[in-house]
Amino acid sequence: MKQKLLALALLSCAASFSFANDAAPHWTYGEVKEWGTLAPAYAECKLGKTQSPIDIQTKSVQKASLTPIKTAYKAAAAEVVNNGHTIQVNLTDAGTATVPSGEYQLLQFHFHTPSEEKINGKNFPLVAHLVHKNADGKLAVIAVLFKEGKENPSLTSIFATMTAKEGKAALPGSFDTTSLLPATLGYYAFTGSLTTPPCSEGVAWQVLNTPVEISKAQIAAFHKIYKNNARPVQPLNGRVVQESN
Repeated sequence: MKQKLLALALLSCAASFSFANDAAPHWTYGEVKEWGTLAPAYAECKLGKTQSPIDIQTKSVQKASLTPIKTAYKAAAAEVVNNGHTIQVNLTDAGTATVPSGEYQLLQFHFHTPSEEKINGKNFPLVAHLVHKNADGKLAVIAVLFKEGKENPSLTSIFATMTAKEGKAALPGSFDTTSLLPATLGYYAFTGSLTTPPCSEGVAWQVLNTPVEISKAQIAAFHKIYKNNARPVQPLNGRVVQESN
């Protein structure tokens, strides 16, 4: 049952991932503290010990010789979806990323405001979660943090296509997710979970430590649709966060 719910989450949401379908109980960010009690399938939101997101304390991270992230993304057809929890961009044959746990196919990316991840107790205005899946069905997420600054041209077509009401629309042309990434791909790594119900654990997280810029006007445009769609940070419970050299 958990595997079935996870598969549905990937298709309909996915986080940071949004999870909205007829078979799953409805949830909102207003009741985030109650997610674990909404349905037995969501129990991990309350009982899990390696939940996401987290507050990354840079003084406590462990420097490590981690495998560099290697992306082989390519321009692909894209669909922009407002699924009631976030703006998500579903991709078709968009390439792969290789992280310490192996190679994963890029499925989609979506946004949270403010960033669900904190660095030394502080949020960023926005984060994009790039969701990947490997041949064994395991998930890996690469998180791209956005700081206020110049307009981000990679977001222009996405933000022009996203709708205030739930629904979907094809993105004109194609989209190469490489354009979302910073010039350097140093990262923090830890084991975590989906950040929305069913909060399934065993997700390999890579949070890039170099933010990219987004303009104040772009932040405002996203806030017209979603003002706050971020789960609060969760306890580390003894987990070690590593930082690539």
